[in-house]
Amino acid sequence: MICSLRSFGLEGIRGYEVSVEADISQGLPAFDVVGLPDMAVREARERIRAAIKNSGFKYPVSRITINLAPAGTKKSGTLYDVPMLVGILAAMRAVPKPEEDCAFVGELSLDGQVRPVNGVLPMAMSAASCGIRRMFVPAENAAEASLAGNVSVYPVKNVQQLAAHLRGESFIEPAPRWEAGLIRRSSPDFSDVKGQDTAKRALEIAAAGGHNILMVGPPGSGKSMLARRLPSILPDMSREEELELTTVYSVAGKLPKDQPLLTERPFRSPHHTVSMAGLVGGGSNPRPGEISLAHHGVLFLDELPEFGGDTLDVLRQPLEERQVTISRVSGTVEYPSNFMLVCAMNPCKCGWYGHPSGKCRCSRSAVDRYLSRVSGPLLDRIDMIIEVQDLPFDELRSTASAERSSDIRVRVNAAREIQRRRYREEGLRCNSEMQQKQLRAYCLLDDGCTELMRQAFDSLGLTARSYDRILRVARTIADLDGAEFIGVLHLAEAIRYRTFQLERN
Repeated sequence: MICSLRSFGLEGIRGYEVSVEADISQGLPAFDVVGLPDMAVREARERIRAAIKNSGFKYPVSRITINLAPAGTKKSGTLYDVPMLVGILAAMRAVPKPEEDCAFVGELSLDGQVRPVNGVLPMAMSAASCGIRRMFVPAENAAEASLAGNVSVYPVKNVQQLAAHLRGESFIEPAPRWEAGLIRRSSPDFSDVKGQDTAKRALEIAAAGGHNILMVGPPGSGKSMLARRLPSILPDMSREEELELTTVYSVAGKLPKDQPLLTERPFRSPHHTVSMAGLVGGGSNPRPGEISLAHHGVLFLDELPEFGGDTLDVLRQPLEERQVTISRVSGTVEYPSNFMLVCAMNPCKCGWYGHPSGKCRCSRSAVDRYLSRVSGPLLDRIDMIIEVQDLPFDELRSTASAERSSDIRVRVNAAREIQRRRYREEGLRCNSEMQQKQLRAYCLLDDGCTELMRQAFDSLGLTARSYDRILRVARTIADLDGAEFIGVLHLAEAIRYRTFQLERN
C-alpha cells in the first residue's frame, strides 16, 4: 500500500513543501529512502525502526520505500523522521491516512519521543500559504510555530500520542498563539558612560539612520563600552522585523526555548579569529553566519585590523546588498544581512599614536602598515568615522549623571518614524537604505550646501560612494532636528564624520 502525506523542508530561511510517499510491498526486507537524502535523512531508517517497535507497533517485515518529492531537491536534517513514520504506519493501516490539510515535521528518538528541530517557524509560515490548516510539530517547537498564524499547531510529545490522535482515541489540543510579554531591554545604559559627548552624538545619529560607524581611539578610551550600549538606543522593532529575525535564529538553531519570538535587536561581537564561513555563513549545508544573526541589529567588530583581510573583504557585498548569497554544489541559498556595522580600532599597533603622553614608538610606516590592514573599499562603505579621545581626569571623577538611553531612544524613534512615513511607498526602513532615486528626491541641497559639498569633494578627495554616504548621514541629522530640508550645519556635521578616513589616505 502507498501513503502520501505532506511535510516541509528548508531552503535558506524559506520553507518549501515536501511530499513524503511511503510504500510497503512484498519482497526481501529492506528500507530505502530516495529523493536526494543526506546522511541525516538516511539514518532516519534506524530511528524509525526503533521508534515503531518501542511505541507498541509491529514493525513490517517487508520492503519499505520512502520517496521525498520533489526528488531533485536535496533533503537534509532530521525533520522528516515523523512524516516518514506516519507514512509507514498509515501504509500498514495502523493509523488512518492523514487528511490533505495536515502536515508533519519532527525528529524521533529511539523510544518514540518527538524531539525539536530547527526552522519550524519558516516552515509553518510556508505551510499556511500552501493551504495547510493543521500542522503537527514537536511540543518544544509549538510556541514558535504558532507565530505563523492561519494554521492550527498541534504539539506532539511522542509517537503513541500522535497515533492516538490520528485514530480518534484521544485528541491533542492545538497550541495557543504565543504572545510576547512586556519588553525589558537588557542592554547596558548610556547613563553609565562619563563624558564622550561627541561619540554619543555620533552613535545617536548612527542609530537614527541605521548607519555604519567606525570608532578610532587609544586603548581604554571607551570604544567597546560605547558600542555595547548602542542596542539600548536602537529603535523598537516592527512585527515584520521581529518575525524576520526570529526566522533566522530558528534556522540557525539559536532560538531561546523560553522566547520563541525575538523582540530585541541583536548584538553580535565575533572574535577576530572568526572564519569567513563563520562570519558570512557557509558549510556543506549552508548555515547563517554572524552577519545574518545580526540582522536588524548590530555587528560589532572590535580591534578591526586584527581580523583577516580576506575575512573583512567578504563583507563588502553584503553591506551593499543587505543579503548574502551562498553557493554550493547542492544549491544556492540566500540569507538576509541588513545590519549596522560598528567597528573599533586603535590608531596604531601599540594603540598610542598621536597621544599627548608620547607613549607611542611606532614609525609612520608602521602606522601605515597597521591601518592598511583595513581595505579602502571597506572603509568607503562605512558612513561615519569618529575619534574617541581619552577622558580628562575631571570628567572621569565626575559624579554627574549622564543622559539615559531611554531618553536618547525617544529621539531615535521620532527620527525613524519620520523615515517610515517618508519611505512607506518605497519599501525602505531607514536613511541608510536610500538609493539614487531617493537621494535625488529627499537630499536636495541649496546653494550654500552645494558650495560646501563642492569644497569638501575637491579638498578631501571624496569618491562617489562617499558623497552618497555623506548625503544619507546629513539627511538623518536633519531628521533628528525635525527639519524638512538638509541645512549647512547638517551637511557640515556629516562631512566631519568622513575626515579621519581621508587623512589616513
